[in-house]
Amino acid sequence: MAERKACCLVSEMLEEAGFDRQKARALKRQVLEGLILLCRWQLERMETPPKPRSRRGPRKVTVQ
Repeated sequence: MAERKACCLVSEMLEEAGFDRQKARALKRQVLEGLILLCRWQLERMETPPKPRSRRGPRKVTVQ
């Protein structure tokens, strides 16, 4: 039996699993949109001033 290239084997496995080009493109789009959303959220957090700390922060407790 002739040796088969790894890329061909991977393509066959993906095809058998029902993962075609259209699904790959949709998944890629979804991942990229998620990254964009994450970046926008981070930018919004950087632009807003930090909230002042509340008085109910950590307490110092003496240990006996």
